[in-house]
Amino acid sequence: MEELKKLLTQNKKVAVLTGAGISHESGIPTFRGAGGYWKQYKAEELATPEAFQRDPKLVWEWYDYRRGVCAKAKPNPAHEVVFKMESYFPEFLVITQNVDGLHRRAGNKKIFEIHGNIFTARCTSCSNRISLGDEPLKEIPLKCNVCGSLARPHIVWFGESYDGDILDQCYSFLATTELIFVIGTSGQVSVPVNMAKYAATKGAYCIEVNPEETSVTDFTDTFLQGKAGEVLPQLWEGISN
Repeated sequence: MEELKKLLTQNKKVAVLTGAGISHESGIPTFRGAGGYWKQYKAEELATPEAFQRDPKLVWEWYDYRRGVCAKAKPNPAHEVVFKMESYFPEFLVITQNVDGLHRRAGNKKIFEIHGNIFTARCTSCSNRISLGDEPLKEIPLKCNVCGSLARPHIVWFGESYDGDILDQCYSFLATTELIFVIGTSGQVSVPVNMAKYAATKGAYCIEVNPEETSVTDFTDTFLQGKAGEVLPQLWEGISN
């Protein structure tokens, strides 16, 4: 651990890539597995354009429930360390798969939410962005407050493409990153894994923090096994902001 602490103080450009595991420690169920069920539906059955086209009310009910869960959750010690990193390293970026907004609530501003944000909706017609806040929706399905058309969660669903501009900016940063943390990702989503691998191939030192080994572990320089909320505070202890 002391060697890693020394490594942290020697690097100036750092990226942090986070997945569902870091938010699970704040009480948010993971997307897949038992926590991915709502009523009798699996997440993979609802987070698709086809599901929304078939039954927008059902999909909005699910997202309204999920948003309520996210609103009650609080950033945990791992989120707090990631926030401290932003003010410590001269060049820093968080790339998160999570849509819960916990990194922003912890204070991070240098962040790309590559799967969107559950507290935001967008119009299916005029693309107007709508801030949803913490309260349950008064009307389901949600309508655009500008043109009255049907609105949808501002989330990248299964079968949809990522925002190309966001990906370009992520890869541009990762091309010259000196060190990358991969925290709480299952390794089952190809784009985040490819991002971490890209940074590693460009020379970044890769540190993975996870309770279990993943597909990322194969190209990781250091694997820290455990919960991020326990491992990161230990790693950051003694490093001054």
